[in-house]
Amino acid sequence: MKKLLSLFLLLLSVNVFASGGVDLQEADIDLGDKVSLQRGAKHFVTYCLGCHSAKQIRYLRIAKDLGLDEKHVLKDIAPEGAGIYEQLHSAMNKHDAEKWFGTQPPDLSLIARSRGADWLYSYLKGFYVDKNRPFGVNNAIFEDVGMPNPLWQLQGEQQPIFEVNGEKRVLEKLISSSAGTQSPEEFDRTVNDLVNFLVYVGEPVQLERQEMGKYVIFYLLMFLVISYFLKKEYWKDVH
Repeated sequence: MKKLLSLFLLLLSVNVFASGGVDLQEADIDLGDKVSLQRGAKHFVTYCLGCHSAKQIRYLRIAKDLGLDEKHVLKDIAPEGAGIYEQLHSAMNKHDAEKWFGTQPPDLSLIARSRGADWLYSYLKGFYVDKNRPFGVNNAIFEDVGMPNPLWQLQGEQQPIFEVNGEKRVLEKLISSSAGTQSPEEFDRTVNDLVNFLVYVGEPVQLERQEMGKYVIFYLLMFLVISYFLKKEYWKDVH
């Protein structure tokens, strides 16, 4: 029942979102791509860790899972002064966060599990210029978002194209109005690497779980066959 309810709410949210005129873009998630995860970890520390934390994982775990030397992680991924046993703590304290944003930015350890990879991918690519918002931007996925675009230097700026439907404006698409430091293809890869890393953080043992699941299913199938023949043996004399 819980699974059916979750599926219903997911489909409902997708339908509501799609009615806004913008579809979710599909992220290319590959947790076996350690190079992508390494780039994503670096992007997270560079562009996200200033406000958001990921307290459910430590730099040591990242080093082990990605097959990296601990010194390499501290030098090329972790911020200066971080220890290998530390969690991914935000550089922003609670007082400053409430002063600037009105509330403390959420921890992103489980954001990929709660929102989904496609939602995150589309969200990070969906910022557009809106001078009426406090930070000068809005988002096609999260209307009236309360944060700036962390990747604006890489992406550049986007302008919204609205379709008027009666008294309601519906966002139809976004168009680039100024180029960033990365090409559209490079930016897509950057965002995908970042989302790939967040999916990994949400469940670091996902690949191990899936691998173990194959053996569990094989065991259950073997047990089913043995149980079937045992049942036939026990009931063969019962008429």
